[in-house]
Order: sequence, then structure tokens, then C-alpha cells
Amino acid sequence: MPAEPIYRVVFLNQAEIYEIYVKNIYQSDLYGFIEIEGFLFGERSQVVVDPSEERLKTQFNEVTRSYIPMHAIIRIDEVEKEGVGKIVELKGEKVTPFPLFPMGPGGNKKN
Repeated sequence: MPAEPIYRVVFLNQAEIYEIYVKNIYQSDLYGFIEIEGFLFGERSQVVVDPSEERLKTQFNEVTRSYIPMHAIIRIDEVEKEGVGKIVELKGEKVTPFPLFPMGPGGNKKN
């Protein structure tokens, strides 16, 4: 493993799945959020440009730290090397987020 770990974070955001690579990940002081910082975007010298990665670069251009709700996180992996970040649109696919109210909105009330 490298001296500094690299994390791949996959999360759901407005009917799209984001896969990004970051240097740091923390449990936030904001209850229910994960903090990510140190965004990694591959500096490619190739002529071929991935529009999904370019969209990620634009979206996180001036962001130093981002707070992601825990229920939106799909997966966090520690990886050996950085990959290509991407955004995948969910077309007709169904991804169910973690339920906010496990026992229903009324809690555990019995009528």
C-alpha cells in the first residue's frame, strides 16, 4: 500500500451514482454526514477525454471539502492507486437509499 491511503467513494446523488477518489475521509461533526477532502483527478496526457470525469472535475473544481449524507454512501474502499472518477446516470434502474425511518414516519406507535 502507498504511504498515503487513497479512497474510492461511491455515493448516490440525484439519480446519479458518483465514483470519486479522495485522500482523506472522516466522520463529520455534522451528525449523519461523512467528510471527504483531497480530491484526486487523474492528469491524463491523452487526447481522449472522458466526459464523465470532466464533469466531476468541473463540479468539484473549487471544493476543498464535501459533506455527504451517510445514507447516500453506497461504498467506501481503500485502494492502492487512483482510478478514473465517473458519474453514472440511473436510467430506469432502481437504487433504494437506506431508509430514514426504519419503523415508518410515526416511529414505533401502535394504534
